[in-house]
Amino acid sequence: MNILVTGIGGNVGYGVLRNLRKNYHDVEIIGVNVEFVSAGNHLCNKVYKVPYGMETGYVAKIIEICVENEIDLIIPSTDYESYVLSQNKEVLPLVAISDSDVLNVFLDKYITYNYFKKLKLPFVESCLISDFNDQWDEYIVKPREGRGSRGIHFNPKDLNKFDDTYIVQPYLKGPEFTSTFYRTQQGEVLGVITFERSLENGATNICEVTSKYNDQLMEVISKMTNNICVLGSCNIQFKIVNKRIVPFEVNCRISGTNSIRNEFGFKDVVYTVEDFLFNRKPKVERIESGSSVRITHDIIYKNQKLDEIRNIKDDFYLYN
Repeated sequence: MNILVTGIGGNVGYGVLRNLRKNYHDVEIIGVNVEFVSAGNHLCNKVYKVPYGMETGYVAKIIEICVENEIDLIIPSTDYESYVLSQNKEVLPLVAISDSDVLNVFLDKYITYNYFKKLKLPFVESCLISDFNDQWDEYIVKPREGRGSRGIHFNPKDLNKFDDTYIVQPYLKGPEFTSTFYRTQQGEVLGVITFERSLENGATNICEVTSKYNDQLMEVISKMTNNICVLGSCNIQFKIVNKRIVPFEVNCRISGTNSIRNEFGFKDVVYTVEDFLFNRKPKVERIESGSSVRITHDIIYKNQKLDEIRNIKDDFYLYN
């Protein structure tokens, strides 16, 4: 197998690499990133530097890499790359992602809000900057196409510096939850796993498995997937208001806790390979209870300069 993974310097891509290495020992992994040297180099057989997903030349570079390495499957790890690669499926090897019209709904939080509203599904109230009339005492301003916690502003005093590329949402207090489900190419939903979590720099750092809200989630997931053709792994982030879930973001791709999910029985990276590449029904395991604390570990390259770092063949070790 020759699998290309994008965004190997981020926590999503790095988790995908670790899961592939753990579950598929004979896989050849080609990693791409906007910087040549990043966290994922030591897990890849080859690494390439590519433009950002929205830049001219990105698709041409990916095609070149795929031809050179006889790629069988592409696993995107960022929103824009997912969208652009999905738009170009006809000229690429197999891409493990939903179609671009589906991704477009979830790339823009304001479109997501309106879509959920149309389906009469719960979603945090949202409005454009130009439509905000102080309807909420406490509120959040965030980019419509932002990722994680980047670019979020709490109760900013001057809204004139924002335009309609931003949305306003009421500030929902309380713990945050992240849930992931997987929908196969045959339309079967392979359950859901939910973490109550805290974040650091926009990514999960502490989390605990919970099933408390899974019945509500499955109602949302069922109606959502009956109306839009989500394929593969999909992540819903939500808070609780009056004992009911209120989603505020959907990521229609593999998300950042994939390496943690794998250890608790929800192996959506494995599901992706089995479903897309082998056309096999993934084996579903029982979800285990437990918690996780994320730490930093160091990749040490003795007697090697940064511009000499390449891939898994380098002389390195992990210092935990």
